[in-house]
Amino acid sequence: MADAAVRCLRDGRLDGEHAPALAVEGSLQCCPLAARAMLHVAAAVASNAAAGKAQARGLVVVAFDRSPEVYLDIMLRHGLDSNALSRCVRILDCYSDPLGWKQNIRSEQHQEDSGTPCSTNKDTITIFRSVKDVDKLSCSIIDLGRGFEGEGKTYFSVAVDSISSMLRHASVQSISGLLSNLRSHDQISSIFWLMHSDLHETKFSRAFECLSTMVACVEPEVVDSVYGEERRGDMSFLEHNYSKAKFHVRLKRRNGRVKHLYEELCVEGYDVKFISATSVSIEVNQSLLPKVQFNLELSEKERSDRANVVLPFEHQGKGEPIRIYDGRRSLPEAHQDPNLTTAALLDETEALKSANPKGEIHYLRDSDDERPDSDEDPDDDLDI
Repeated sequence: MADAAVRCLRDGRLDGEHAPALAVEGSLQCCPLAARAMLHVAAAVASNAAAGKAQARGLVVVAFDRSPEVYLDIMLRHGLDSNALSRCVRILDCYSDPLGWKQNIRSEQHQEDSGTPCSTNKDTITIFRSVKDVDKLSCSIIDLGRGFEGEGKTYFSVAVDSISSMLRHASVQSISGLLSNLRSHDQISSIFWLMHSDLHETKFSRAFECLSTMVACVEPEVVDSVYGEERRGDMSFLEHNYSKAKFHVRLKRRNGRVKHLYEELCVEGYDVKFISATSVSIEVNQSLLPKVQFNLELSEKERSDRANVVLPFEHQGKGEPIRIYDGRRSLPEAHQDPNLTTAALLDETEALKSANPKGEIHYLRDSDDERPDSDEDPDDDLDI
């Protein structure tokens, strides 16, 4: 199911539509594996771009929570060499000096503007020192994306790690506007971000989910059956939840349908693996049903009764021809012989009527006060 989300990001946008967006949500305290899932998705998107299998020619990573070297190391472990990294990956470093304090300390030696991005010795990393300015951050992301080489219109993908860190420096409205503007940009193929939902109010998480076309929730594998949360101080719980987690994906289709998928996320050393579940658990299915005061499921007797219902146009398999009245034939097909004369046809019709008597409709007026011509058109006397 993680592969399904990566494929959507790989295929990119269609003409006239916004770029597909993936929101990776996790709990910072109970399930820290959401960051590993984010790194896995970023490495997969970069690998597809380097291999020429994606609409995007490269990936721009906006790094707030982790050092750029972490992303470079993960991508090297996924098979990307140094040439592919320099060609298809750009990292906007908002982690090293987000507010420009380090630059101000070294201002006597380096006379540079603390509000503008500064390139490092590596071509793939650009330091950004003014994270409170969301507009300048947006311009820097687009400028880095335009640096990818390619024929025709050059598309690129954007990864934001993470929204929770951005909310420490800017408002929800400004960050949601940033994501919306990036999605609507004609050169951005796809965008995905990480958010720790337990650090914010529910309404803030829902606001960013509305901007996405896919939502991936990383939940703890083992929780307390009584309190519904991880046991504090229980090392077995901590060890298990640091190596395994539940990975739920909600895909919003273009036709309006929503598809729910489920996988198990496992960490083995530096690798992240997704194990497909054989079937979605009953608990997941029950949680998707609306809570109403009547039963939405059928009993065995109701299923049996429904299966025995005879449909009006269903052939019963008794060896007789199918007889469906189409509004034009007044006799069954078996009795419509073109060689019959009119008199013989009328006699046969009378015989059928006597053999199969039909009901009659009798009209009774509601009261004697009703006018005799009340069933006629009241506008017949008008000179139209």
